[in-house]
Formats: sequence, C-alpha cells, structure tokens
Amino acid sequence: MNDIIQVSGLTKTYATGFQALDNVNLRIRRGEIFALLGPNGAGKTTLISIICGLLNPSAGQVLVDGHDIVKDYRAARRTIGLVPQELTNNMFDTVWATLKLSRGLFGKPADPAHLEKVLRDLSLWDKRNEKIMSLSGGMKRRVLIAKALSHEPDVLFLDEPTAGVDVELRRDMWEMVRKLRANGVTIILTTHYIEEAEEMADRIGVINGGRLILVEEKAALMRKLGTKQLSIHLQQPLDDIPAAVSGYSLTLEQEGWVLVYTFDALEEQTGIAELLRALARDGIEFKDLHSSQSSLEDIFVGLVHNPPSETADAAPVAEELS
Repeated sequence: MNDIIQVSGLTKTYATGFQALDNVNLRIRRGEIFALLGPNGAGKTTLISIICGLLNPSAGQVLVDGHDIVKDYRAARRTIGLVPQELTNNMFDTVWATLKLSRGLFGKPADPAHLEKVLRDLSLWDKRNEKIMSLSGGMKRRVLIAKALSHEPDVLFLDEPTAGVDVELRRDMWEMVRKLRANGVTIILTTHYIEEAEEMADRIGVINGGRLILVEEKAALMRKLGTKQLSIHLQQPLDDIPAAVSGYSLTLEQEGWVLVYTFDALEEQTGIAELLRALARDGIEFKDLHSSQSSLEDIFVGLVHNPPSETADAAPVAEELS
C-alpha cells in the first residue's frame, strides 16, 4: 500500500515564538483510516491545517498524492476534503446551493446525481432546499461533511467531527466513513472519543506538545503497550494485601473483596500460577477469576504522561514505526 500523504520535518513556529509543531515526520497510507490523538493544544489541528493548505509551515515539506502543498497548492487541495471543528457555512444559502458552490470552487463539473447521493447518505436530502440558518446544530454539522465530500476527494480530514453532536449523527457518520474507506478514500480523523478511534482506525498516531510521540498499527499498539489485569474475587474480604504476596503488582478493590493483579501479557512468565499458589498457601480462598486488557484510552493516557520522548527522540521513533 503506497503513501498518499508524506510529512517530512514539519515545524510550525508562530510570531509569538510558540512552537506548535516540532519536526513531525509522518506517512499516511492510501485507503487507511488514521486516527490522530492528543490532548487539547497538542498540535492536531495545526498539523491538519498545514496539510490542507490553511497554514504555512515554518519548515519541512508535505506531499499529498505527490503534490507539494506549497508549490502545487491547487492540485494538492483538490485531493482533500476537510470537515473542520467550527461551523463555517454561509447561513443564508440553501443546503443544495452550498454543495453546488463548493463543488464548483474545486473546478469539478456539475454532477447533481453525486450531490444527491451525498445528501441522502447524510439524511439531508429532505433539507436540500432549506437555508442553513434554519437547521439544527447537528444538521449544520452534516452539511459540513457534505461540503467536504462534494468534490469527491481522495483524502478526507475529520477534525473532531462528532464533538457535541447527537448519537444518531455519530452513528451515521461512522457508517459513512466505513463506506468511504471501502471505496478507497483515505480518512484522517482527530477525536476526543477514544473508543471511536479504537473501533474505526487502522493505525493510531499520538501527538503531544507538538511532537509526534508514536505511530503504530492499532492492534500492535494495544498488544505492545497494553497490560492485562487479573481480578481475583475472594471468598472473604481482606483489610490489606497479605505479606506473602506483597512482591506482586496487586491492588485491593471493592472494599477488600477483589485483588487486582496487573501484568504484561507478552511475558512468557506472567506470574499468575505462582500468585495463586502463594494465595493458597496463605489460606486465602477465591471464588472467581476475571481477566481484562487495557483499553486504547488507558494506553493513550500512559503515553501522554510518560512519552517515549523522555528517554529517546520522538521523531525517529514515529518515523520508524510508521
């Protein structure tokens, strides 16, 4: 699978001296769903804005489908559809006029059939003749998505697309994303709903403080960085962790009724058998065992608070893993 977006040494420093991006290197594969995660102010929107040609970089290069976003702006921009965080529609236009104008601005010939399909997919067809100012917030968000798809882009950026919208729109949007990916469209999304990234993305990128901490296949990321927990449900509650098992990574929960053992699932020796034998020797009986693996949210929080960049340069790590 070839790369449709290539970001090399990308840096953005504002006139105030604030560095929003620091030597970002990233490759996004054609036809994948790539989720970019990071806390507020991490640099997600700045990175997207530069790739989409809305901001100029201070240094570095971005190629979109082989087109330099600075030297060959028009060709690069025609490849991209962007759904921004903020509502940017002309409130006095109708939904249909908005899509028709947007398609024309990208130099595309009129195609009413395509616009109709986009509106129907987003449950907007019945609203096509209404002015945008009369629509609900959720419907206005749908119009933004429709605008981004009006010129049939090969790459679609979704910048916090479901923040503050209703459950129905979120469901419709992710169904639409799946269909677009099936048709070969590359999807790049930022989201605060980490469960959506966990469900939808092929790969995950984590950015913090303007630096790309890590880029990895979602499944591999969870396998490498995820931990497992064994919950041991006891026959009798404990006041403290027994001295006989104090050397294990244990916490006491649910008012002493549950011992939770955290371990690395990739290790050949997890220590579970030894732990259970130690409990038995100490006369501690249990009635049930339950194992669980850390979620993407757990991994994300751990990366942000303990990034690899504290012990190694983040940019080479991200470039290697991508």
